[in-house]
Amino acid sequence: MDAPDAAAVAACREEARAALQRGDFARAEQAFSRLLELRRDDVETLQFLASCQLGRGDAARAIEWLRTAHDAQPRDAAILHQLGAAQVVAGDLRGAEKSLREGLALAPGMFVARLRLGVVYEQQGRRHEAVTAYQGAINAAQAQGRWLSDETTAPGVREAVKHAAQYVAAGRRELFDAVIEPLRQRYGRTELSRVDQCLAIYLHERPALLPDPRQRPLFLYFPGVPSQPFYPRERFPEHARLEAAVDVIREELRAVLSDADDPLVPFLGAPSAEAIAAQLLGSTGAQEASWDAFFFYRHGVRHDGNCARCPRTSGLLDAMPLVRVRDHAPETLYSVLRPGTHILPHRGVTNTRLVTHLPLIVPTDCALRVGGQTHVWEEGRCVTFDDTFEHEAWNRSGQTRVVLIVDSWNPDLSEVERMAVSELVAAIGDFNRSTAEPDPP
Repeated sequence: MDAPDAAAVAACREEARAALQRGDFARAEQAFSRLLELRRDDVETLQFLASCQLGRGDAARAIEWLRTAHDAQPRDAAILHQLGAAQVVAGDLRGAEKSLREGLALAPGMFVARLRLGVVYEQQGRRHEAVTAYQGAINAAQAQGRWLSDETTAPGVREAVKHAAQYVAAGRRELFDAVIEPLRQRYGRTELSRVDQCLAIYLHERPALLPDPRQRPLFLYFPGVPSQPFYPRERFPEHARLEAAVDVIREELRAVLSDADDPLVPFLGAPSAEAIAAQLLGSTGAQEASWDAFFFYRHGVRHDGNCARCPRTSGLLDAMPLVRVRDHAPETLYSVLRPGTHILPHRGVTNTRLVTHLPLIVPTDCALRVGGQTHVWEEGRCVTFDDTFEHEAWNRSGQTRVVLIVDSWNPDLSEVERMAVSELVAAIGDFNRSTAEPDPP
């Protein structure tokens, strides 16, 4: 473009932007229209004029201009979002789905685009996809401090957000009901009545009404079972096999600890320093704290290499009735607490499963506190507790403390209830992952 044209473009753009600042949209449209005559692929101009045409109900013209803008900047997520919105108005649901999905692949945090994608799916009768899109939109918005209340929701989308929330609530109920229904048909509704109450609590259809105020599960509360921080040893006869093999388990542990070429992994993974400081405290600050792990199972996934290094321990664990939930459990490991480390008070996710420690190396001045009750570990003697009670652990000695951790079903759940919880938790995990991941193009 030669210099006079460039000057004219700049003048039109300045006039249009000044008019927008004054709220004079008619004058802005006139200036942008002149600019478009000078530069047919100016993206800012095309987007503004497309909005004007869409406001007049001319979706076809808006789509035409937005396609031109997209050709000029094919990786601009905002253009794809605007194009998808225009295609919805035009009734081109397939085109809208394609544009919105491509835009979300570039910018997953565009929660209004995800909301519109939910509308597209709903209008197509694709109920499950609509539920996940709506939930994804709500999650993305709330992660940015939006859609938490009417005050944090733009008036233009307020009713659509309320509809999405209601749609999600009904859709999740249908989805999780369908997971449990085969068990209801096989064993009868009476056998699954507590599971139905558990699901209603999870869906916020009824209050939890926990009998002990010290207990607060972070994820799933199962009603109708006794609330107690520690459980009697006689409820877990299978733990006697672990206690009888404590010397063998300790021997394999010492081999692991002595292998400097294959270090343990941090139990907490690799969070920020601030996140670590919120969970661990060292004798002279969080930087010296260290809580390490040697996993046999992590989130239900078997660590075959570690199991091979400790074959007798892993064989004992595999023979136990551990909690087994796809992508979630069992969780079995050597838990290694370095000198001077304090695991700060925290709570677990559900009272459907309990945590058992088999103490292997316990120096003096090490202890576990659950629900305000302090337990001092005894080597070779299992202790089982409900980690939905606030709990903490510390090693104030100058030596390393190690316990073998295994998870156990709450013994007050029936076999049928355990099966139902396994299916339900796996389904909830699947749903949550589907709403957290960006849509592929």
